[in-house]
Order: sequence, then structure tokens, then C-alpha cells
Amino acid sequence: MAQSDIHDVAKAAGVSISTVSRAFTRPELVSDKTRRKVLQAADQLDYNISRSAGALKMGQTYRVALLMNEGITSWFNAATLAGIESVMHPAGYDISLFQHIDTAETRRAFFTELPIRRNVDAVFVASFAIDPYEVEQLGRANVPIIGINTPSFEGFDASISIDDEEGMFRATQHLISLGHRHIVYVCSASETSMNASIDARGRGFVRACKASAPQRDLDWQVLTVQRGPGFIDAALAALIALDRFPDAICCQMDMLAIPLIMRLQRYGHYTPKDYSIIGFDDSTYANDVNLTTIRQDPEAMGQAAARKALDLIAGRPLDLAHETVTGQLILRGTDAVHQPR
Repeated sequence: MAQSDIHDVAKAAGVSISTVSRAFTRPELVSDKTRRKVLQAADQLDYNISRSAGALKMGQTYRVALLMNEGITSWFNAATLAGIESVMHPAGYDISLFQHIDTAETRRAFFTELPIRRNVDAVFVASFAIDPYEVEQLGRANVPIIGINTPSFEGFDASISIDDEEGMFRATQHLISLGHRHIVYVCSASETSMNASIDARGRGFVRACKASAPQRDLDWQVLTVQRGPGFIDAALAALIALDRFPDAICCQMDMLAIPLIMRLQRYGHYTPKDYSIIGFDDSTYANDVNLTTIRQDPEAMGQAAARKALDLIAGRPLDLAHETVTGQLILRGTDAVHQPR
């Protein structure tokens, strides 16, 4: 039996050959009803369009890259990918993941090779800035660069980010307003080769404390522990080792706050009776443990970034190339008015 071709599919679906091609490669240009007819005919005829042929004709690969400074299993990256995929996949694009772009070596290798391979139509960069060399290399590839939660939009054609510094500033102000005076910010050390958005949260904490210290007789400090698999245990040890246990704790992220709540109970410290604690992200399990936190929505940011990418790939102007969203304070049960003892 001869293999079916695009002409057979067009005839079976009652549409033109160009409509069949668009149904596979540019589905946003075809009505849902027409696309369903084409896909049904293609399925019955066991036909698959050649993406490589379409790419050669249109000068596109129908592939985008997502660069992450951590692995895909992290809450933020998984949600970001889901958002990008929900927009790019219906538009006919595949997503190539590049995980753990977190050392000078891995970054140099990626940004040096991309212009030579030129095998993507756009690049998403999640949660870290790119330096002038990397900007130059991406520019040689002549593809749009879209930042997601990056500390600055320099070098990006478009971006969408949460204001990490302002979010932690508000979180700290909230604890101060509850009467807390001995406040500790717990965080992981900055990676020297990265300019990660999460590091801005510490600046928000310091700014809030400095602004309130003269009027409130505030005692505050930053506890920094090394990044890596053992950073939660290191943070716990640093807190327990303090001469005086704090009455409030700001955590760099929920994935630090949640285990600290559980482990501090072993040492007789219960929230909110003995201390208040606040996280950042409103990630998985934050609601389950009743954690007060700052909410961000990486899935929505991924969707917004993907829509910007499609416009840039198509040469359409952007109404707003760079967006900054504000985190929302989510009040739950791990904060309370401070009762001096």
C-alpha cells in the first residue's frame, strides 16, 4: 500500500494543501473545526507531515530552548515549563531543556555553540541574568531572547519577572508590623557565576530592616549557608546555634521554610506560638502546612513569556516587552502578633 501524502490528506479533509500544512505547523492560523478535520484525516491515512521540510521552507525549526539554572524537578522550573508548553505546543513548537546552566563552564559551552547550531527559534532564560558575552553570542544566533524572572532585562528582547526585592521587603515589613523585633533572614549563599533573581530577596529584607530599625529598636541579621543538598540542615544548625532564638524568621523560599517548621519542633520551637515564619513562592505544600508566604505564579509567567516569543518569532511588535509583577502576601497561620516574654 502506497504511503499517503499531503495531497491525500487535503482531499480527505476537503481543504487545500496549504491548509493542511498550516494545521500542523501554524495551528493558530487555522480554525479549531478545520484543524480537527485535518487531524482526523491524517490519522485515518496514517500521515505525518515532515517538520524538517517545513522548517527549511519557512526558515524555522519549530523548536525553542529553555535554560534553567537548576533542574526541571524544582517547583519553579516545572511550573514555568508547564506554562511555556501550554502556549508553544498548540502552536506547533517543541521545547528543548537545558538544565543546570549554573557554572561558568556549562554557560560558556551553551552560549558558544548555539550560534553555530542555530537549531532553535527562540531562547527562554529562567531566573538568571546573561552577561555581555552571552548576549553577543545569542545575538549571532539571531533569535529572540525572553527572560523569565530574571534580575534585569538587559540583553533580553522581552521579559516577565516578579519583583523579588519588593516581595521580601513587604514580607519583612509585615513581620515588623506584628511587633517582632528579633528577625532573622535565612538564605543560601549566592553563586559567584550566576546573577540569580532569588538573591534580590535578601536586599529586600535588609532594606526593610534598615528603614525600620531606628524607630523600632530592631535586632536583625542575615544567616547565610552554602548552597547544595545540605543547605536545610545547615540553616537549622545555624538557627539553633544562635545565642537567642529569633521571634521571627524570613525564609528565602518556601522549600526552606516548610522543612524548618517541622524540624524546629524537635527543639521545642513551635510556630506561631514561639515565633513567626514567612516564606516566598506559595509553592507546593505551602497551603498544606498553612504557611504565610509571598505568592508568585511561574506558570502564568511562562505563558506570558511564550506569547511574547510567538509574537517576536512572527515579527509582530510587542505592546509591553518587559513586565514586572508584584508578589502577593498570602496570610495563613505561621505568623502572629508578637507577645514579649
